[in-house]
Amino acid sequence: MHLLESGEMYLETIWVLSRKQPRVRSVDISEYMGFSKPSISRAIGLLKKGGFITVSPDGNICLTDIGYEIAEKIYERHTALTALLIKLGVDADTAAADACKMEHDISDTTLGAIKRFIEK
Repeated sequence: MHLLESGEMYLETIWVLSRKQPRVRSVDISEYMGFSKPSISRAIGLLKKGGFITVSPDGNICLTDIGYEIAEKIYERHTALTALLIKLGVDADTAAADACKMEHDISDTTLGAIKRFIEK
């Protein structure tokens, strides 16, 4: 199953939330992303069907191995792009917002070059 940008955003959100709290539920995702509960429910259903997440009977959402891999990759891209933009003089809020838009289309080659540049 091919994952769209919105699916990547949901996986990244689940990854981030799972680092901050012991359980991730649909309501947590809704609050974090600012999306309606029906939108979250639809996305959760698609991610579950695609094998990217599991949902326990009590509503706890967990990333599968492939879901975790994708989420971690998107988060890595987000943090690297944010750091680059801040290094270029962009304020932190704008850098984070712009990185969120850019993280889904950047190649691994370009990301590697950005990471090497930031480390200098």
